[in-house]
Amino acid sequence: MARRALTSLSGYGLTPLAKADIFEIWSYIARDSVEAADRVEQAIYDACALLAKAPWSAHVRQDVTNRPLRFWTLVRYPNYIIVYLPEEKPLRVVAILHGKEHPQRFAESSVTFSRRVHRDVTLRNR
Repeated sequence: MARRALTSLSGYGLTPLAKADIFEIWSYIARDSVEAADRVEQAIYDACALLAKAPWSAHVRQDVTNRPLRFWTLVRYPNYIIVYLPEEKPLRVVAILHGKEHPQRFAESSVTFSRRVHRDVTLRNR
């Protein structure tokens, strides 16, 4: 896997779910090209560092959730979406979604969204 950003120094933290998402993304792409997988992984870390500096840059998706989450699409790899909590210090990256996981699929009532994101947000707010 690509060199990892020092998240604590970069102003963001990854939840276990986000770490697992990155590993799954890397593993899937690496089946065809380790170099491509490394580039995508590094782009994710770079975007997280950028978002830590400007946490309000991404979009709110009220059609997806009423939770205080933001959604950022990677510029070079628009198939991937970073989901994070902008008010957390350090910035808390909750999940990395694939673009084929259509946002409507992750509506408030969606079991998938509840399992992937809400659980982590709820545990954090306790």
